[in-house]
Amino acid sequence: MYIVVIGGGKVGYHLGKALLSEGHEILIIEKERIRIEFISNDLGGVCLLGDGCEVSTQADAGASRADMLVSVTGDDEDNLVACQVAKHKFKVPHTIARINNPNNEAIFRRLGIDVTINSTDVIMESIQQEVPTHMLTHLMTLHERGMEMVEIKIPADARSVGRKIKDLDLPTGSILTLIMRRNQKPLMATPDIIIQIGDQIIALTPTDTEDQLKIALKGN
Repeated sequence: MYIVVIGGGKVGYHLGKALLSEGHEILIIEKERIRIEFISNDLGGVCLLGDGCEVSTQADAGASRADMLVSVTGDDEDNLVACQVAKHKFKVPHTIARINNPNNEAIFRRLGIDVTINSTDVIMESIQQEVPTHMLTHLMTLHERGMEMVEIKIPADARSVGRKIKDLDLPTGSILTLIMRRNQKPLMATPDIIIQIGDQIIALTPTDTEDQLKIALKGN
């Protein structure tokens, strides 16, 4: 794919390097000449000096043929504007924006940004995965469907232990999809499977029913 990256800071640089290693064609747009020189010395001629929010700069970058534009500057407003220009002026099919302030996420969704990466949430999810007492971890948000993919760890005192999936009082729209057990291959979460202590369950649930799902599996 041809991917335009807005922002040549640490995130943009390492993202560009990773994309190149995967065989993608990339162009990094960066305002500061010193960053352009640094990236060019390491990655070659994959940089364009300019403001990624401007139509003329994206035109020079060939945004009209881009498969994706990713804006990862440290400024949320710049990331939003760059993605808006790409979508509405150059019809880029996929846009991804880095969000530094979690309060801005809803605005980005309403304005049609395809994917948002909330730095705070990413760090929190990593922390949650390392805390054994934390029962539910977010894996993915499906914004268009209003759904979350979550991982649920079943503790010893959970009300669901010893019960079949079909007997659980799951909230409407919630689906248990996969069960992972120590030293076993992943299991499809069929209705007759009995929940065991330590099960790690992958589930899809509407975003407003996460608490109900936790209660159904663990209890109050």
